[in-house]
This record gives sequence, structure tokens and C-alpha cells, in this order.
Amino acid sequence: MAVQDKRARPDASLFDRALAPAPPEDALREKILDAAREQFMTFGLRRSTVDDVAKRARVSRVTVYRRIGNKDQLVQECLLREYRRFVTEVDEAVSALPTMEERMVEGFVVLLRHIRDHPLIGGLMRLEPELMLPYLTVDSGPSFLAMREYLAARLRHAQRTEGRPDRDPTPVAELMVRITVSFLLNPVSCFELDDDDQSRTFVRRYLVPLLDS
Repeated sequence: MAVQDKRARPDASLFDRALAPAPPEDALREKILDAAREQFMTFGLRRSTVDDVAKRARVSRVTVYRRIGNKDQLVQECLLREYRRFVTEVDEAVSALPTMEERMVEGFVVLLRHIRDHPLIGGLMRLEPELMLPYLTVDSGPSFLAMREYLAARLRHAQRTEGRPDRDPTPVAELMVRITVSFLLNPVSCFELDDDDQSRTFVRRYLVPLLDS
């Protein structure tokens, strides 16, 4: 995966595009992405085309290309929209927790569970792993950088509010993203992560100590 400097912040447009909610007035774009999501979940990536998405959205093929792009861009935009929803769910799950350690533990648990059980991401990983792999690895630059910055921003905020040393949290955020993706790509592991309690034990033992490293 080709990325910028390890501690460099992705530009604002990249971060906003990846994680900020879509403009509410762009109903047509959301309609197309809803159709693409349903198409990919129903028939998978291999058997889906731009024409299929256009028919399901009841728009022309040209409209899909103008508003979103080709099939690869449709998949990427669908995934980015799901990542936005993940961010909202994680924030809601951890917002009331008092410490950075507790938020890290529960955030990892919620994120791993949602990705595994997700009908689009988790489902396609089970049905067509060879087609999903590039979107989660070599072609995942924008979403990877955005998720890393999202976590780093939350860690920076916790440093300020909890009086922790002012260290760059980007390396910890990157490790968390890479570890989460690796468990999604290959769940076979010596670590027991079959339920939430096992996931919490893993985070406390192996990830929380990174905060003070």
C-alpha cells in the first residue's frame, strides 16, 4: 500500500471526502449508491455491472458515470459510505466512556464486530475474497488514510482532555487500522477473537500498552 509519510496528515479534502457525511441535497448520488449497495450484496461484484446499478437506481448509465464513475469507483464509494457509518456507530458506542483506554477497547470491539457481520463488506469477503482484497489493501489508500486520521484525531483529543503526554498518536492509530484489517482478511489466528470479551482481552493486553510506548 503506497501511502504518504507515516506521520503525515492526509489533506483535508481526502479526510472530508472519506468520513464526512454526504451532502443532504445530493439525493441522486445517494440513490445510486443505495442501488449499488443492494446490487453488490445481492449478486456480488463479479456478476454486477454499471448497467445493473443504473437499472436498479432507475437512472441512465451515463448518469452513474457522471455522478459516481466506473464500477471500481462505485465499489470504493460504497465502501467509503459504510466507513462513515462505522465511524458514527463507534463514536456512539464509546462517547460516554471516561478514559482513552476504555474507548480504545470498546471501539476496537465494535468496529471488528460490525465489519465481520456487515452484509456488504463482511458478506463480500466471505463470498468473493479475491475481488474484495484489492479494495482493502493495494487500492485502499484513501480509506486507509482517512480511518487512520480519524483514530489519530480521537487519540489527540484524549491526550488533551486527560492530560497525557503530547505524543504523536498516528503510529498507534495506524497499527490499530492495520490490525483490524488483517483480522478481517485472515481470521485464522492464535488470538481468540470469537466474541466481544475475547476481543476486549486482546486489546487490553496488546493494544492499550501502545498508548504509552
